[in-house]
Amino acid sequence: MALAVTSSSTAISGSSFSRSGPSSDPKALQICSFRLSDLSHVSQRRYSIKSLKAESHTRNDSLVTRASTLITPEVEEKEEDVEDFDQLAKKLEEASPLEIMDKALQKFGSNIAIAFSGAEDVALIEYARLTGRPFRVFSLDTGRLNPETYRLFDAVEKQYGIRIEYTFPDAVEVQALVRTKGLFSFYEDGHQECCRVRKVRPLRRALKGLKAWITGQRKDQSPGTRSEIPIVQVDPVFEGLDGGVGSLVKWNPLANVEGVDVWNFLRTMDVPVNALHAQGYVSIGCEPCTRPVLPGQHEREGRWWWEDAKAKECGLHKGNIKKEDDTTADLAPAIVHDIFESNDVVSLTRGGIENLLKLGSRKEPWLVVLYAPWCPFCQAMEASYVELAEKLAVKGIKVAKFRADGDQKEFAKQELQLGSFPTILLFPKSAPRAIKYPSEHRDVDSLMSFVNLLR
Repeated sequence: MALAVTSSSTAISGSSFSRSGPSSDPKALQICSFRLSDLSHVSQRRYSIKSLKAESHTRNDSLVTRASTLITPEVEEKEEDVEDFDQLAKKLEEASPLEIMDKALQKFGSNIAIAFSGAEDVALIEYARLTGRPFRVFSLDTGRLNPETYRLFDAVEKQYGIRIEYTFPDAVEVQALVRTKGLFSFYEDGHQECCRVRKVRPLRRALKGLKAWITGQRKDQSPGTRSEIPIVQVDPVFEGLDGGVGSLVKWNPLANVEGVDVWNFLRTMDVPVNALHAQGYVSIGCEPCTRPVLPGQHEREGRWWWEDAKAKECGLHKGNIKKEDDTTADLAPAIVHDIFESNDVVSLTRGGIENLLKLGSRKEPWLVVLYAPWCPFCQAMEASYVELAEKLAVKGIKVAKFRADGDQKEFAKQELQLGSFPTILLFPKSAPRAIKYPSEHRDVDSLMSFVNLLR
């Protein structure tokens, strides 16, 4: 996702995240001017100072002290009203996205901006346009986005007559990461480090110039992390313009809207969308970490698919993730049923697959899938793999499975070429090293061709 801020054609020009606005009272523009109304809260008191006789040359310190005290007005300190955003969220629970957007823009003016990722959150920009108010848009350019996403940015700017202000990662940090760990280290040790450099830190810098931001989060996007997001909240992670905890407000106008309704809105309003959506992409991020989802799969399953599907957040909305010691969390472990259950599929233990690795020659070829039962892509290929096992059984080829998540994951990475789930290996009769299936086409015919060509 890229981070930038933009103003509509009616917004006030200036540097990124500038703050200004017209006033109906011209006197309000006078700096250091004083009006009687300004002293409405100054306590009224009559003062009388005795004049000193001209012939007196002796300084009376007590009188000087009294005089200096008398000419200093006593100002009553007023406590600034603090908005209760929890209460406001409840009040707006039944409001439409348009009403919520209007409220956000009206309340924060030029101190609020829309976060645009280049996906279906283009709906936010359309809602902002419909309010008739000036609005700003920002986006994070991580340097790893799809070409289609960049083309959407250009189309959005032309459609709405705006300029998106992009925020980029620190070049020195990116250089250090890539030189030390390579371009694709996230496939091996997780996406958090890369996201922290390319997304989280640039976002933190950008939000420091705002008092509020608007996101496209929805409750149905990620049941594990977003099911309880409110309409509006004090941002639990980032700081805003004034600094400190509670200095930034986060608005989620689409929180209660389902994905299908967002798409109905986009089609009705005929707004530009990312061309990747037509190719099966739903949730869109950086190119190496995003892929299409299968029919029936949840949209977030196309993000960081090689990792455990428990908390799929890049860090921009880290506050959504509950801590493990959260007393409200369900402490009962989730029940995950095993897959590839068939008499024709051998279930290998750690010792069994280690023996298979050690053999220089084997009585028959072995086809082994490294899998995790919770992985949606493993689940999607279950029927094909079981059918393949039945066909290969009559050809004298052993078909097996090895669960490679949890405690076995590190071993599978080092010894079994595990990159992501599922990984399919062919152990030929005579070759000591297993051959990794290189394609993501896991239908019966494709797998059968792979086996026939190499066995």
